[in-house]
Amino acid sequence: PTVFLDFYGSRDDVDSVLSDSFYGAYMLTSHLIENGHRRIGFLGSISSTSSIQDRYLGYVKSLMEHGIHVSSNYVLDDRGEDGLMVPIRLPVDMPTAFVCNCDGTAYELIKQLNREGYRVPQDISVTGFDNSMYSDMSEPKITTIEVNTEQMSSLAVDTILKKIENPSYNIGRMPVGGRIIYKNSVRSLISDSIR
Repeated sequence: PTVFLDFYGSRDDVDSVLSDSFYGAYMLTSHLIENGHRRIGFLGSISSTSSIQDRYLGYVKSLMEHGIHVSSNYVLDDRGEDGLMVPIRLPVDMPTAFVCNCDGTAYELIKQLNREGYRVPQDISVTGFDNSMYSDMSEPKITTIEVNTEQMSSLAVDTILKKIENPSYNIGRMPVGGRIIYKNSVRSLISDSIR
């Protein structure tokens, strides 16, 4: 029996347990918009993984709901075809905020922004995803989505055990929700507070 964990493909006969990447990125983008940001970039190579694709689509949905044009100039790659990180090519016309596909990418972006003279979050706000060690190693600490890995793991093991008992048992594609962890990398353009 097989269960994919935090990954899914086109086969409908293989079950998947995954973090709700779509809704997580939707919540982060909406949080930025609620704080007055209208020029929001997305950092992540969208053809790399299903998680990054879903996070990109959540970002797009939030922008569309708020009547904000999705600018291709603001969608930036963070890795090459081999999956390894590549230098981030910042746009000439900088957004006021970025939704990053993961905390590691957000951490690298903040370092690059600092090298180029930008301050986070005073000049540019940055969000991550996963609530990994990178979100706390960063200065400032990164506002992010905490993935419920305990629930995901438990559901995956439970599904495997049920498949052993009954080979026809299936759950399909099962997303597990997360929550925003507010830290210090987002500046409100409305109230001038930092979250």
